[in-house]
Amino acid sequence: MTVYLDVQRLTKWFGERLLFEDVSFSIAKGQHVALIARNGTGKTTLLNILAGKEDYDEGSVVYHRDISVAYLEQNPQFDPDVSVIDACLLHTGELAELIAEYERRLALNDESVNELLEEMDRRGAWSFEHEAKEVLSKLKISDFDRKMGNLSGGEAKRVALANCLLAEPDLMILDEPTNHLDLGMTEWLEKYLSRSNKAILMVTHDRYMLDAVCTQIIELDGQTIFSYPGDYERYLERRADRMSAADASMARANNRYRRELEWMRRMPKARGGKAKYRKDAFAELEQKVKQRHEEQNARLEMKATYIGAKIFEAQYVSKSFQNGEAPPTVILKDFYYNFSRYEKMGIVGDNGSGKSTFVKLLLGELQPDEGRFVIGETVKFGYYSQEGLPLDKDMKVIDAVRQIAETVDLGGGKRISSMQFLNHFLFPPKKQQDYIYKLSGGERRRLQLCMVLMKAPNFLILDEPTNDLDIATLQILEEFLIDFKGCVIVVSHDRYFTDRVVDHLLVFKGNGIIKDFPGNYTQYRQWQNQQNDTEKQEKTRQPNSKPNEIVSERPRKRKMTFNEKREFEQLEKDIENLEAEKSEIETALCSGTLSVEELTQLSKRLPELNEVLDEKSMRWLELSEI
Repeated sequence: MTVYLDVQRLTKWFGERLLFEDVSFSIAKGQHVALIARNGTGKTTLLNILAGKEDYDEGSVVYHRDISVAYLEQNPQFDPDVSVIDACLLHTGELAELIAEYERRLALNDESVNELLEEMDRRGAWSFEHEAKEVLSKLKISDFDRKMGNLSGGEAKRVALANCLLAEPDLMILDEPTNHLDLGMTEWLEKYLSRSNKAILMVTHDRYMLDAVCTQIIELDGQTIFSYPGDYERYLERRADRMSAADASMARANNRYRRELEWMRRMPKARGGKAKYRKDAFAELEQKVKQRHEEQNARLEMKATYIGAKIFEAQYVSKSFQNGEAPPTVILKDFYYNFSRYEKMGIVGDNGSGKSTFVKLLLGELQPDEGRFVIGETVKFGYYSQEGLPLDKDMKVIDAVRQIAETVDLGGGKRISSMQFLNHFLFPPKKQQDYIYKLSGGERRRLQLCMVLMKAPNFLILDEPTNDLDIATLQILEEFLIDFKGCVIVVSHDRYFTDRVVDHLLVFKGNGIIKDFPGNYTQYRQWQNQQNDTEKQEKTRQPNSKPNEIVSERPRKRKMTFNEKREFEQLEKDIENLEAEKSEIETALCSGTLSVEELTQLSKRLPELNEVLDEKSMRWLELSEI
């Protein structure tokens, strides 16, 4: 098989910091490879080197002669005065010049324009422009004459993605291609790439896409490369095996570490100069053991502020935006929802369907046209926006965090310092002393998320939290949210993340239509596919040739539909939570320690709770008899 890209013993320093050393791998014709690494370890730098945008210190990067390469950067740059459609023609070289010349002559009513028609037909210019518009439309870019300078960062990234796909290069290098895509776009791109016969090197945090598209995974870990053939599931298995083997080696390193530590403590000061080589070896060994220990024990824990029974209630909320003389864009229409304690909800839908507007309404940043949001008194929001918190780039990481809190309450009487908390969030002590301007984009996002969590909220609202985060951070965040004793709303295009974290969905379909679904995203898609199949069967069903013939048969008990099964499971969870809350209230009422205000509040809540419990129990009984 023809090797398109061969990387041998590549080494890169960033000032005095070694990013990676002796990195070697190759990509062959048609091979789909994913690159996995933690934020700040040099993923984007490595891709920039491969694309010829950055230099390296040692090694070699060799491409097969005459192959074409397209590179999707995280933050692509365009001429602001170029139109969207022209931006998609930039990579076509002579073809772009031909189309531009045709447009120029046409605008001047130049009769010589006819001379170009035959050449454009021969070169396939017409079909290419049609294909470009089709791909852009799939990525929800519809105004092809709009200037690039008027696009948002997310729209520009989608135009750049379209540019890469339309170039049909021999090798595509894609840096986080799913950022700024909604779920529909992500699923379309996944199918497109999985069917492609082009070679692909991709950095992505989307584990479902990685699993569907890639046949090999290379991991940049500990400044070197490890290769794993197979999909993401196989990678997890092989990596676990590697970690187990490394643990045995690390146990030996630990023993050496202890012996060296004893030697360092016994060593007379006067011998310091003669044994410098041994000190250096000890320091290197100490760092190796500590780093491995930190990675193995990285787990995020903290105590959420107490959250009462009343969370929030959306009372028949309506919101729309007027677009000049065009019909208004309806976001919400008579929307009602009563959020229950400990609920973990996902909000999904196409870009522009109103997901972020809903969050801003909930937080009070926007006001509804009709209706209102009633927020419980004990609710303390923690909001992680797509834009992130403002950061002082000239401040050290640890100082930025200490501005919020010196210590973090883990519950059970246990507190840790802000330094220890950062360590749990994959910021080792040395990294905590870095200035924020030195952090990678993913590390800044991780720091911003850490600062939101340090405020001990009991209601987390996370708007696209997975953008730019590495898989290791996502795994830590997922475990934290699963165990979180509070409420969670997640707006995300990351299907894997949503499946792991949420148990309930609000699906924004546009024009004020919102589907309330008890389950995660994969379950919703399964239900949706079942609905589509049922509709197709009903349309194609042929009438019975003997309509008057009645066949007597024993009536069969109806089975639950997929949606009813999801509702049944959700009811069981709700009833369990309500019973627990009822027990807490009854215990508190009998304690004799409540203030008059607390006694009044709980006495009012108990009959409300019983009413909801009765309703859900009756519905549970109805479903259980199916």
